Amino acid sequence: MQKNVPTGKRPSKEGYLMFLTVLPFLILSFIFSYFPLSGWIFAFFDYRAPLKLSQCEFVGFKWFVALFANKTQLSQLWQVMKNTFAMSSLGILTSVIPMFFAIFLNEIRNKRFKAVVQTLTTIPNFISWVLVYSVAFSLFAESGLFNSLLQQYGLITAPIKFLDSDKHTYLSMLLWSQWKNVGWGAIMYLAAVAGIDQELYDAAKVDGAGRFALMRHITLPALLPTYFVLLMLSVANFLNNGMDQYFVFQNAFNKNHIQVLDLYVYNIGISGNSISIATAISMLKSLVSISLLCVVNFLSKKTRGEAIF
Repeated sequence: MQKNVPTGKRPSKEGYLMFLTVLPFLILSFIFSYFPLSGWIFAFFDYRAPLKLSQCEFVGFKWFVALFANKTQLSQLWQVMKNTFAMSSLGILTSVIPMFFAIFLNEIRNKRFKAVVQTLTTIPNFISWVLVYSVAFSLFAESGLFNSLLQQYGLITAPIKFLDSDKHTYLSMLLWSQWKNVGWGAIMYLAAVAGIDQELYDAAKVDGAGRFALMRHITLPALLPTYFVLLMLSVANFLNNGMDQYFVFQNAFNKNHIQVLDLYVYNIGISGNSISIATAISMLKSLVSISLLCVVNFLSKKTRGEAIF
């Protein structure tokens, strides 16, 4: 007689050890990503600090309705959304820069010079936006180095207002963001370049391909899958511009065009002491972001046959 053999295998000791290795990261993800979602309950109350939530009036969907009922609030929110869409669109349009930077950086034959360039372009990622603004203020303020040199050599008679101006706000924010993140963004592409089979390059060289032909027909196609995955994540996070950069650069002159959705939520919740309505806006933003992620994942599965999840 044959004994009944269970179809499923019991987890091995190595499987348990691997799970215990991942467990701390799962706990951290829950603490910092999912547990704060309990704060969404503030969107349904008329919260007034420092009262307890139980002492505040339950108002249901009042704040969600107020977002679209108040014309002044709706007009301001519309401007904030335009700023958010503009910043995010510029970020997506320039998302190819780290990829091409990695391609050309990989073509540098002098290893010492290559290491210096990669280090100098990666370091800004570890500098806080507060320090970045300090550098910008020292260089481009009305009494900064740049204006002082231009006045000293007689090129201008009055200082140029680089920071205290609402002109070219989108462009200036994009340039500062690229300066800070392009080196860090290229690291993933450099890792992908390292995984390309070198025999492909050798075979192409035998056929007479030059360096630009190698980049165009081997390196670039090999990096496109990585680029499309990062692009999908960028589209899914279309409304998440972050707050730090815009918070330190905002002032009374450029507030109309620099205020993105994350900064707007902060200004309403903390500066305006309207935590309930700020929570409602943040809640809607999260739901829209999740919807965008699902849409992008569906389109990727239909067009490329691959999905994020």
